[in-house]
Amino acid sequence: MYTVIKKLEISAAHHLVLDYESKCENLHGHNWIIYVTCQAESLDANGMVIDFKKIKELIHGTMDHHNLNDVFDFNPTAENIAKWICDTVPNCVRAEVRESEGNTAVYEK
Repeated sequence: MYTVIKKLEISAAHHLVLDYESKCENLHGHNWIIYVTCQAESLDANGMVIDFKKIKELIHGTMDHHNLNDVFDFNPTAENIAKWICDTVPNCVRAEVRESEGNTAVYEK
């Protein structure tokens, strides 16, 4: 099994829609740290699981310096973003989304 891991740093804002009162309901930003893990049994014609540039284009291009509530049609929690990454990036098996030191969400297929 081949595994590649891409680390991304993204600046983005969001607000959460919650069923309880929280200051996270207000628009605020994070310097997100995201790790994307992709795996494949065999390599493509270029000798890759996936080009690191492709991972960056899919995630960084969608999220960086945006209001995530305007980008996604779901509540942009770290958990939901991690799942979106796994569903969006080819061969992704794990996404780790850290919105701040000590606050990390992981989604694994």
